[in-house]
Amino acid sequence: MSYLYHFLNEDGRWRDYHISGIADNYLDIKASNLLQEIEDESILMDFENAEMESPSLQKVYKDRTVYASRELGLPKSYGHPVLCDFGEARAGDVENEDDIQPEVYRAPEVILEMKWSYSVDIWNIGIMIWDLFENKHLFDGRNKTNNEYSNRQYLAEMIAYLGPPPTEFLHRSKEYSEYFDKDGNWDGFIAIPQNLSLEDSEENLKGENKELFLQFMRSMLRWVPEERKTAKELLEDPWLNTPVET
Repeated sequence: MSYLYHFLNEDGRWRDYHISGIADNYLDIKASNLLQEIEDESILMDFENAEMESPSLQKVYKDRTVYASRELGLPKSYGHPVLCDFGEARAGDVENEDDIQPEVYRAPEVILEMKWSYSVDIWNIGIMIWDLFENKHLFDGRNKTNNEYSNRQYLAEMIAYLGPPPTEFLHRSKEYSEYFDKDGNWDGFIAIPQNLSLEDSEENLKGENKELFLQFMRSMLRWVPEERKTAKELLEDPWLNTPVET
């Protein structure tokens, strides 16, 4: 929980974006875009010394030299997580509607081709936290017949886990009729998966700790973007601030 707390808190501008409305949308929050600060610099000194004592194999070309990789040791202590790879970032002071986010991280407003803003990042954080904590994807999105990603399959899984979306939310989309009727009933030609729930899918916690964690997840995984907590509000969440039992 300390790791998650520092991730949400480390960049003050990003943390407060829902309040100020001036920071960028990050849009590509996933485990592979998180780096770990190195607090224990002794591993860097060990790396340098090993390279001087036994230089890495190398292959020299006309325009460059390629070196064999050398393993970096594990630090005795870890620093805070740091976001990297800002290639998909967007300006935070305008609404967008282009296609963004990795498939299994896409927010519902992105799939339904609505205008989107800051809160897509909060959806991203929720999915990423689940992936890291449970060591599995919450949403898969792959069609069972050909094993390829499908927006319909992804939306069907969302409904199974989160319940149906509010009709008022769906009517923001010009494309909602591809998946729902005018009253908000599912019409996506794919059956809603049965017997799926956050409670059954969460396998690492018990009792009140599990209940608080699921409340934490549901505060981010909301159909309506305005109902998702901000990063600043997430810092005050009871689950993040509950002492870890040892």
